[in-house]
Amino acid sequence: MSVAKKDYKRVTVKSLIDMKQNNEKISMLTAYDYTMAKIVDGAGIDVILVGDSASNVMAGHETTLPITLDQMIYHASSVVRASERALIVVDLPFGSYQSDPKEALRSAIRIMKESGGHAVKMEGGREVKESIKRILNAGIPVMGHLGLTPQSIYKFGTYTVRAKEDQEAQQLKEDALMLERAGCFGIVLEKIPAKLATEVAQSVSIPVIGIGAGAGVDGQVLVLHDMIGMTHEFNPRFLRRYMNLYEDMTKAIGQYVHDVKAVDFPSDKEQY
Repeated sequence: MSVAKKDYKRVTVKSLIDMKQNNEKISMLTAYDYTMAKIVDGAGIDVILVGDSASNVMAGHETTLPITLDQMIYHASSVVRASERALIVVDLPFGSYQSDPKEALRSAIRIMKESGGHAVKMEGGREVKESIKRILNAGIPVMGHLGLTPQSIYKFGTYTVRAKEDQEAQQLKEDALMLERAGCFGIVLEKIPAKLATEVAQSVSIPVIGIGAGAGVDGQVLVLHDMIGMTHEFNPRFLRRYMNLYEDMTKAIGQYVHDVKAVDFPSDKEQY
């Protein structure tokens, strides 16, 4: 079993590559605000992803598509102010990089300058190669994202497992190698067969982080609100809930409502 082998004062892109070389698994969670990020960072997480999943978790949208670059910068800025140890990776939102490499560079520069984030993440393979190269040429670290790519949900029409067929699996392998050659420091693989994910992780020298991609990759990422059970309707096979905050918070708030109405709160000791 892999355990932490080095106490990093600040995790960097190089730290992650070292972890892979040393067979040390990489832990990654999302965060979108200062308070939660402070807890996540203090608990020793290696990477905080300021994900465009904020569109779902924080704003209640059905997909990740509506969130804007300005909103991503706002969330990322809050997380950066809370972090002392973790590497902060920020998602480039839908529409900010896909069609024009120059626009992609402008978006990435805004994230880095205005939020203080350490790297950006982009969905896609060869179709975003030129955007990746332009961003990397500006000295901005890039993490790739293959497999299920939520920003393309209307193209695929479903959130089911990707790359089960040979042709798509081969394409994914080729895209992973392309991302490494282009200079990406890591890749997220989402919801693909575990065997394929293991093959990809073994074929590249950069870290591969999985979500619904099995245990044969270099690390794992989950959405924080899912992992601690604040959300309760989302139950994919890959999700392990480490807490059930939905029930705990509902119970606590219900008790507060009762105490206020019964004039039990505040008590004499809770007044000035």
